Amino acid sequence: MHKRIAFCTLLLISIAVLAVAAQQDKSKRPSPPGQTDCTLANGTKIHVAYSSPRMNGRKIYGGLVPYGEVWRAGANEATTFVLSGDVNAGGKSVPAGNYTIFVVPGADKWTLIVNKKTGEWGIPYSYESDELVRADMQVSKLDSPVEDFTIGFDHAGGTCTLHMDWETTRASIVISGK
Repeated sequence: MHKRIAFCTLLLISIAVLAVAAQQDKSKRPSPPGQTDCTLANGTKIHVAYSSPRMNGRKIYGGLVPYGEVWRAGANEATTFVLSGDVNAGGKSVPAGNYTIFVVPGADKWTLIVNKKTGEWGIPYSYESDELVRADMQVSKLDSPVEDFTIGFDHAGGTCTLHMDWETTRASIVISGK
């Protein structure tokens, strides 16, 4: 009898451990993790980690992601923005550190928000008092739809241009060293 109870207890503990491990595997989420890095000419490293939602036939901007409202630039946890040195983002000064980034999308103009608060889920947005910078982003149309929300960098002339692509929209901002 004691062996049976011990076996059942061990089995339940094993199932619980496996369930917790499965929950922590972020690659199994409907919006899996993504990350991108860029190094500026002065050696400053930029790291962005985000979750990549899928379009799945939905209207994204002006629909799922409303115009004029703060969005976490991805899904799940807020998007992280880590700088090893001081930078200028869209002409605004951002010191080295760990941040989260949010955006306010619009049909013709987006705003990037660099926020000092880290570790939050992302929405609803109630972190105005922790904002460090708001900077304008450029918006352009992509030639073809992008199914998976993607954040990436283009590196040219010692700067890194951060871009967010989804649906048929690209929002971008130039980041340079100080």
